[in-house]
Amino acid sequence: MRILVVEDEVAMAQSLREGLVAEGFAVDVATDGEEGLWFASEIDYDAIVLDLMLPKVNGYKVCAQIRERGDWTPILMLTAKDGHLDEAEGLDTGADDYLTKPFSFVVLLARLRSLLRRRGSARPTTLETGDLRLDPATRQVRRGDVRIELTPREFSILEYLMSHPGQAISKNVLLEHVWDFDFDGGPNIVEVYVGSLRKKIDVPFGRESIVTVRGAGYMLDVPDE
Repeated sequence: MRILVVEDEVAMAQSLREGLVAEGFAVDVATDGEEGLWFASEIDYDAIVLDLMLPKVNGYKVCAQIRERGDWTPILMLTAKDGHLDEAEGLDTGADDYLTKPFSFVVLLARLRSLLRRRGSARPTTLETGDLRLDPATRQVRRGDVRIELTPREFSILEYLMSHPGQAISKNVLLEHVWDFDFDGGPNIVEVYVGSLRKKIDVPFGRESIVTVRGAGYMLDVPDE
């Protein structure tokens, strides 16, 4: 999943980026409200972590302008302020959740995953396709009773495919959601990671769950019940 962090405190922004990347997210960072609005208008994010007190354009206005565009990407608002009126204003401008600084990264991660599950149609806490099971919270993947070790990037690709079972996902879409803005390589890198995934989740079990859809990308095959 691809996340936008809009935070002007450099240490906080870097800490959030490192923590989220370690959890398998692709992360872009904007350091003021104006830059945050540009990122949000140019790239399709799965969620936005938005600080309230920002230079140039504050978090309230950023949130309101994103919503005015008809963009309903989940927004988790962060603030050093502590008060019911501030929380109410943040939610009234379109934020989906609110977290007061200082906060635990574990709590932020849990709230972020909750927002991602609620995006669009409700999604289960654990993703399952046949005997393939992925748990975003524990970062575990199993084929039946066998635990499979994946790299963070492999995990993110599989999570995205399992979130869209039976749908052809292009290389460019996977790049947009799994790699961040700083990546300057081409879409062929996706082939490398999909090949690695197949060797781990399919080949040892005699399966072909990740199929190539000619001219369209990759699809997680949904087995017949």
